[in-house]
Amino acid sequence: MSMKEAYEKKMQAKLDEWDAEIDKLKAKANSAEADLQLKYEKQIKELKAMQETAYKKLEELKKANEDAWEDLKAGIENTWDTIDTSVKSAFSRFFK
Repeated sequence: MSMKEAYEKKMQAKLDEWDAEIDKLKAKANSAEADLQLKYEKQIKELKAMQETAYKKLEELKKANEDAWEDLKAGIENTWDTIDTSVKSAFSRFFK
């Protein structure tokens, strides 16, 4: 397995983890009172938008050749760090 393939698998695993965490937020939103549901739904919508950006970045990476993927890596990691921080922040607010 090449370094690029290993990196792609690592990023896909992180996306899968975020899917599971967002699903937990959705479940919590469904059982929350009406005013809290709005807060949850807003946060979930924002996280899903960020996650969609991450999926697009991963697709760019998959399409890149072995030489070019290293150039994309820094941008992808910045996107991933932002999303990871946002997901963790949402969990800390809603799962106290």
